[in-house]
Amino acid sequence: MPDNQFDTGGTLIVGAGLAGLFTALKLAPRPCTVLSPEPIGVGASSAWAQGGIAAAVGLGDTAEAHAADTVAAGAGLVDADIALGVTSEGAARIFDLLDYGAPFDRDEEGRLLQSKEAAHSTNRVVRVSGDGAGRAIMDALIRTVRDTPSITLLEGVVVDDLAVAEGICVGAFGRLVADPMASPIHFRADQVVLATGGIGGLYAVSTNPARVRGQGVGMAARAGAVIADSEFVQFHPTGIAVDRDPCPLATEALRGHGATLIDADGHRFMFDVDPAGELAPRDIVARAIHARVAAGQPVFLDTREAIGPAILEEFPTVAGYCIAAGIDPVTQPIPVRPAQHYHMGGILTDAVGRATLPGLWACGEVTSTGLHGANRLASNSLLEAVVFAARIAEDIAGRDPRPAARRIALPPPAHGPAPRQEPETAIAELRAVMDRHVGVVRNRAGLTEALATLARIEADNAPGSRALLNMTTAATLIAAAALIRTESRGGHYRDDLPDTDPAQATRSRLTQAEALAIRAEAAG
Repeated sequence: MPDNQFDTGGTLIVGAGLAGLFTALKLAPRPCTVLSPEPIGVGASSAWAQGGIAAAVGLGDTAEAHAADTVAAGAGLVDADIALGVTSEGAARIFDLLDYGAPFDRDEEGRLLQSKEAAHSTNRVVRVSGDGAGRAIMDALIRTVRDTPSITLLEGVVVDDLAVAEGICVGAFGRLVADPMASPIHFRADQVVLATGGIGGLYAVSTNPARVRGQGVGMAARAGAVIADSEFVQFHPTGIAVDRDPCPLATEALRGHGATLIDADGHRFMFDVDPAGELAPRDIVARAIHARVAAGQPVFLDTREAIGPAILEEFPTVAGYCIAAGIDPVTQPIPVRPAQHYHMGGILTDAVGRATLPGLWACGEVTSTGLHGANRLASNSLLEAVVFAARIAEDIAGRDPRPAARRIALPPPAHGPAPRQEPETAIAELRAVMDRHVGVVRNRAGLTEALATLARIEADNAPGSRALLNMTTAATLIAAAALIRTESRGGHYRDDLPDTDPAQATRSRLTQAEALAIRAEAAG
């Protein structure tokens, strides 16, 4: 085999966050190869998750109640069967994580401690040290992965394109971060699983790692996969309003513990907006804060009375962010603003994680499974990742390995070496226009301007940068879907069309070709 080809001998997993690592562990002892652009665990959004995992494991809670809350939060677009299936498997996946060493918080009698977050009807979020669930879970999985001989872990590899031959995904093309000018590496695989994360890096203000910028959605769409619900982007209401990229996050669990949102005069304004106050669904809280911040009125998260000095021990991650920014959360309210946080849309998958492109599976935030609808219920993201990772592993394990003689030849790479430097000015412009026009509040004029700007950025820069092409493709899918959804629903809010239209209570589906046609018409 040529030096620039790598035969996985089985399954290729692109991405080493929670979804990717859990898939690899569930596949064992079946061989797989996991690719990560950075040292494992460093650049994954999973490690930054503060709240925890929602699962019906508490006394009196049920999968049915959890599914009902999920459906209610999703603003009419949740697939009820998917929701009940996922919540029914939640307890089993929590016990898997415990077996892998996740140190979930327990009470004095050894029972799992659970907290309440917005739009949940009961306490059902399993946490670690208050706000450290993501990091602790990832650390446990990383240790287990490194001790599992069936898993080949390759760090420092960026994937820019999927390899498609005869209409089947047969691998991927990657490059070494340390030697970007080298020829692309062909990764041959019987199955490809995308677990590349979300689209946070497409926005100037995001709580996600900058490298997580829609590459999975972009490369899958360019390879022919259908993308669903891409217009639905969740903005966390309480990003900490300091000059940092990514934006540090003040977990929703703080409001679950009684923290309040106040204006400069100390007024709790959320009850003027929604009877649930600070525990209203995230989209409602985010818009309320956005309106005030956009009008030049600062907003604060006040933990002083409800949590007080305990924030230093119970929520050490948030406290650390505050202290690093010169804020004392024990004596001062925390300035906050909405920040892009999660993408409900992504690669359309079926109930076992198969994409519409044969040979391709996907799990985690890169997907649209039907669980989240138009507005994700808090702490359902990590649950979805592990449930679908386990389903994908079971689906793949039930297939016979493809004999070498029957393997389809890899197509030639679609590109040469990466540019010596990515077009940072163009990337910054893309992130700014997404924040400005495809953010918390949208309208036709802004979306049209965003699509025209994306077309220009792509024409001027993308031919020399596959990374930027994946970004412009993903951003175009989001803006195009937002333009053609002529209503407001969940995480998609248009101030020129503020009402919800019952006739549009259907999930959106777009191909790359369809999104480009919408962009061309808007830009024309």
